[in-house]
Amino acid sequence: MTWTPVALADPVPQGWRKGGGQTRELLAWPAATGWRVRMSVADVTAAGPFSRFDGRERWFAVLDGAGVDLQVGAEQHRLTTASAAFRFDGAAGVACTPVEGSTRDFNLMAAPGRAHLRRARGALGVTPAAGSLVAAYAHSRAARVSLDDGDLEVPAFHFAWRLQEGSGRGSIVGDDALWMEARP
Repeated sequence: MTWTPVALADPVPQGWRKGGGQTRELLAWPAATGWRVRMSVADVTAAGPFSRFDGRERWFAVLDGAGVDLQVGAEQHRLTTASAAFRFDGAAGVACTPVEGSTRDFNLMAAPGRAHLRRARGALGVTPAAGSLVAAYAHSRAARVSLDDGDLEVPAFHFAWRLQEGSGRGSIVGDDALWMEARP
């Protein structure tokens, strides 16, 4: 099965509509407009609100920097590079404040209950379902994805995705990597 690789440096950074950062879109599937799954890396440079995405669930993971404080409705969450990926309603009002300087963060958006994002620090077992969209992101160090039909080396600062034909079993091994699955 063929993977589609994307280097983090390839997408042109896009400034946020509300200011405070920029985004590099790694994947908008099936198309840039009308997407059902979107994955991106954002650089947060100033405090401010997140854009709303009604009808979407968002997953968020800090990749670099001291972290962020997210105010989601009435709840406050401090997220760092050590935190598990954080899930929240895309329609919620969210205010983001970098803890100390800018951060780099990974974002996954999809219909509620249709996707998840997990950190891989060491070996993480994965069992992707047939027809799911699967992806791996290696941040500061390379990662290795091993599935029933073969292995994939993901270099540092690279992303790779594919549609899973049959159900699978395997792992992602890396010290600074992410694994995503979505049921489009």
